[in-house]
Amino acid sequence: MERIAVFPGSFDPVTRGHESIIRRALPLFDRVIVAIGENGEKKSFFPLEKRIAWLHDLFAGEAGIEIASYSGLTVDFCQKYNARFILRGLRTAADFEFERGIGQMNKMMVPGIETVFLLCEPEYAALSSSIVRDIIRNGGDVRQFVPPGVG
Repeated sequence: MERIAVFPGSFDPVTRGHESIIRRALPLFDRVIVAIGENGEKKSFFPLEKRIAWLHDLFAGEAGIEIASYSGLTVDFCQKYNARFILRGLRTAADFEFERGIGQMNKMMVPGIETVFLLCEPEYAALSSSIVRDIIRNGGDVRQFVPPGVG
């Protein structure tokens, strides 16, 4: 059976931390689906189309990576794509506590789906899309925090 992982997130914008987690997950799974979650109650900074384009450009030529968008429950998206794993990156203990709760709820809803955590690389521990958006809003240079062409 193919090992398919879904890496859900807003990717608003995609950061070098996201890129690192995705690339490091490739040897662990047959396919990684980068799934941009759409939340109707939350206004995105960058349009969905731009985020999809950035991810397509970033992972062009990577056969094991797919880009998709979805709304609703992540476990429902996983079932649609026969994914048995949800991939999450952890920067801090607070991330772990938050993600653990979501992972446990997902497991209760769909017992066949496992949440897999990868620790971020130390240089990305302070990096978040929220901080990058704030830097952009205030005219700062984000090139060291995002892949080329993003921002």
